[in-house]
Amino acid sequence: MTQPRRSKTVAPVDDALSRGLVIAAHRRHYGVELDRGDTVTCVLKGRAMTLACGDRVQVADGPDGASIVGVDPRRTLLYRSDAFREKLIAANVTQVLGVVAPDVPVDEHLLNRWIIAAEAEGCRFAIILNKSDLDGAPALVKRFAFYASLGYDVVPVSAKRDVSPVAPLVAGQRSVMIGQSGMGKSTLINALLPGAAARIGEISAALRSGRHTTTSTALYRLPGDDAWIVDSPGLQSFGLAHCSEDAIIGAFVELRPLVPHCRFRDCRHDREPDCAVRAAVAGGLVAPQRVALLQTLLREARAARDPSR
Repeated sequence: MTQPRRSKTVAPVDDALSRGLVIAAHRRHYGVELDRGDTVTCVLKGRAMTLACGDRVQVADGPDGASIVGVDPRRTLLYRSDAFREKLIAANVTQVLGVVAPDVPVDEHLLNRWIIAAEAEGCRFAIILNKSDLDGAPALVKRFAFYASLGYDVVPVSAKRDVSPVAPLVAGQRSVMIGQSGMGKSTLINALLPGAAARIGEISAALRSGRHTTTSTALYRLPGDDAWIVDSPGLQSFGLAHCSEDAIIGAFVELRPLVPHCRFRDCRHDREPDCAVRAAVAGGLVAPQRVALLQTLLREARAARDPSR
């Protein structure tokens, strides 16, 4: 499995090329907002590159239309992967917003994977509890108090009534919204940026050639310097096979102060003696389900790198 974190192909600076930001993506077709102000639909030249909304790219004009010929190095890249394939979600993000709602069963195991993915990329993470006007919302706030105790913002909001609690969260940030289907991500963005969806919808429709699909992603500009938000398709799984074991362990914020106190430097916090993490679990200081997730992710990472698979 290749790792697309750092761009493999970067076109040389060329006055004949236009530069821009990927704002819509569907398979190997992209909408690019050029620095000069207009937006073009592009195909991707070559198989060495994989792109996502948020990528800075170089675009060449040709007789058959515009094409992307290079991509700038990325600061961050949020994507999911298993042992065989990967799916890019957004590039150059500073913040990941996990959207949940009381009328859709929340997969908390999946939510924790979003948190680990964000932490592994050095991104902020926050939980947006949408549809806070529904009866089940208070119970969901109580359920997610654990994540607030870890330092993650939990923001109740009703996309159909008032999205003002989200505005300061996204101000000045390059965010991506992720969540299971039906959580109301697109409704949130439409409420934050009235009228923006129509423009992006036209671009996305052109990329999809009129076919109905929910596999496109789109980037929306926010007020402020280089602030934007990406709306991603609904996610039902989130593999982290591309993450190293050390990156996975380091992504658990509550374990960071404990790991240096383990007896063995390469402790995997499973069966090793004098493990500070296991001792903290036994003492009720660390949630056992988080350490169980850690062991699951480490097993997946090892399996993905097993040459005999």
